[in-house]
Amino acid sequence: MPHRSSEAPPEAAVVPGPPLGRLYDVGGRRLMLHRSGAGGPAVVFLPGAGLVGLDFLNIHDRAAELSTCVLYDRAGTGWSEPVELPRTAAEVTGELRDLLRAADVPAPYLLVGHSLGGAYVRHYAQRFPDEVAGLLLLDPFHEDMVARAPEEARQMLERMKNPQLPEPTEEQIRLSRDLLARMFAKWPDPVRGPLVEQHLTSWRTGWHEGRNLYDEVTEELRHASDLPDVPLIVLTALGHDATQAQIWPEHLLREINDAKRALHARLAVSVPRGEHRVLDDAGHGWIHEERPDLVLQAIGDLLHRADGGR
Repeated sequence: MPHRSSEAPPEAAVVPGPPLGRLYDVGGRRLMLHRSGAGGPAVVFLPGAGLVGLDFLNIHDRAAELSTCVLYDRAGTGWSEPVELPRTAAEVTGELRDLLRAADVPAPYLLVGHSLGGAYVRHYAQRFPDEVAGLLLLDPFHEDMVARAPEEARQMLERMKNPQLPEPTEEQIRLSRDLLARMFAKWPDPVRGPLVEQHLTSWRTGWHEGRNLYDEVTEELRHASDLPDVPLIVLTALGHDATQAQIWPEHLLREINDAKRALHARLAVSVPRGEHRVLDDAGHGWIHEERPDLVLQAIGDLLHRADGGR
């Protein structure tokens, strides 16, 4: 049975209009979607937990020069309406399918999923194989990560369950706002301010959204059909990531990355046209900003292969 929190995260109570894109009615809930470009297959970005669609705006704009390109926020995240978190992969992928239809974005799709979004991308392809032209997985979650992790890491994960999430102090908020403003300096002026505020007010959402990742979502991936025979590229980020470095001791992070690299390689060879690319100079959280050139190259390669190129 799905695990449900007793109430939606408090920061999701009020959802202002998005600074870019528009809200579409899907199943009685309004969801944000922004599209640019023309042609097909459409490139659809699925953010990882803690990120929102507009975090991918820069790479979206460059990909939109190649084909139709779509950013969106899952229900309960970003500028989409609230929902109780966490959710099943089936709920997320069914919702995305309905949203793309409501926004008149025709299949097939080149799905680009980061981290948790990579798990959702795979589940979409498993459920709706005829609607997928290709898959790009940006340092994706894998269902065997915990099983392959060192015992010390598994013990740390167990201790991290149900942590207390205290309210930040005014000084912490000020420092975070300054940091986010620098991080989003390249974003357009109308987007930068709202995006900074979105992250400041919804910082718990990533934790809420990923609470069922190691059990429920993992089981959904394990029991789903095989991936369809479509072009696939898996990008593994092995560079420095400040968040990961704060969570894990250096020796554990090395072992975790070794296991991740092996699992990603196995995932890439699970389909006939799969490819594994390793990035030693990009971290997990912002791979699309640290090496946008390589992400864009992978998108272009997949579009070419989906169109019959070799």
